[in-house]
Amino acid sequence: MSGEKKKTDQLLKVTRNAFSTASFRANQYKQVVQKRIDLGAIHKKIEQLHAELGKAVDDQYHAGQKDLLTSKQVFGLLEKIGNLKQAAVLLEEEIELIRNEPPDAAESPASDKGG
Repeated sequence: MSGEKKKTDQLLKVTRNAFSTASFRANQYKQVVQKRIDLGAIHKKIEQLHAELGKAVDDQYHAGQKDLLTSKQVFGLLEKIGNLKQAAVLLEEEIELIRNEPPDAAESPASDKGG
């Protein structure tokens, strides 16, 4: 009988481990998808700011302004674009970290980020 109990215990352990790993991978996938959505929103905002920047430069050029890059409006837009590009790089790094996180990290509370 003890051999049967041992097999049952091993089967339960393997099953728990499989469920734990599957749950971890599902949560990991959810986190990656959310980060990709956030990344897409950042890229869309960068595109919008590029359009605003082009319009600002065009308007100022046609208004006769000589040194367009010293304009507060142009500088502000370039600064926003730079900040968004940095945020995009950080998100891409986070995505890679999440993807490369091993399943045994499923035990840690940090693996349950993103609600």
